[in-house]
Amino acid sequence: MAHFAFLMDPLESLALKKDSTLAMIRAAQLRGHLVSYFTMHDVSYIGGQPVASTRMLRLRDDFAAALDHTRAGKDWYSLGEATLNSLSSFDVVMMRKDPPFDMEYIYATYFLERAAEAGAMVVNNPRSLRDCNEKFFATAFPDCCPPLIVSRSMEVIKAFHEKHGDVVLKKLDGMGGMNIFRVRADDPNLNVILETLTRRETELVMAQRYLPQIKDGDKRILMIDGEPVPYCLARIPKSGESRGNLAAGGTGEGRPLTARDKEIAARIGPELVRRGLTFVGLDVIGDHLTEVNVTCPTCIRELDAQFGLDIAGTLIETLVRKLGT
Repeated sequence: MAHFAFLMDPLESLALKKDSTLAMIRAAQLRGHLVSYFTMHDVSYIGGQPVASTRMLRLRDDFAAALDHTRAGKDWYSLGEATLNSLSSFDVVMMRKDPPFDMEYIYATYFLERAAEAGAMVVNNPRSLRDCNEKFFATAFPDCCPPLIVSRSMEVIKAFHEKHGDVVLKKLDGMGGMNIFRVRADDPNLNVILETLTRRETELVMAQRYLPQIKDGDKRILMIDGEPVPYCLARIPKSGESRGNLAAGGTGEGRPLTARDKEIAARIGPELVRRGLTFVGLDVIGDHLTEVNVTCPTCIRELDAQFGLDIAGTLIETLVRKLGT
């Protein structure tokens, strides 16, 4: 029996119908493992070690019934008394705090890195969370990416736009489809968009050639220890949109991986393993990798529901095997 500790957002803030972290907690609980819960508010550094005020968490046995209600009060879980524990006392610490990837998120990785040095398995590796910006990390695999540039220079970005005619601009720290703009040829708003995104050339922006295959969906491929789940979730933009993100109103349609999807996964998988990125979401449009989501990948519930999978169960079992327990 292993003891999992989940660093996550407050329970009352979660959307029960789709939260992937709750799927992981449920999977661990069903396999007889202990689960504790804490937030960044509970973390301190005391006596030469990172500690947290944690509570034992148990989801209600009929938790599935609670999924009929979003944020259905507190009757779907129970919490034990808060106790102060060293983070290294847990077998596995799951970093499942949602972005934004701001300084508070980085501070969290400092605490988790100390816990890992003291013997805890931390998922995902805290150093790699800092190193692998979800948009820029894709450039480590240029053979998988569409034509792109990263710059704060409006002149450089304009030259890229002139060459490709139809581009997508996005901030490196955006999430959920926020701050993503499609700019077609001769768009009169190009200057103001660039001024806004770059904050007048003080912040970096990524520009990618627009991929018309987005109309068929922005595919989320989940990776567990370097291996892909055999189905992806194609997030299809709503009418009039060029963003497929579910948070931006897209709808999720499950599909088997294509040959190209598998090729991209095989190309990236070994590097994920090397970096200790155990649970990752690849974003693929058409035949091209656009992002590598390492902070808090989602879409477990949607794929489980459409294909009768147990993705969280596979993840938990993988981690327990790594522990050797």
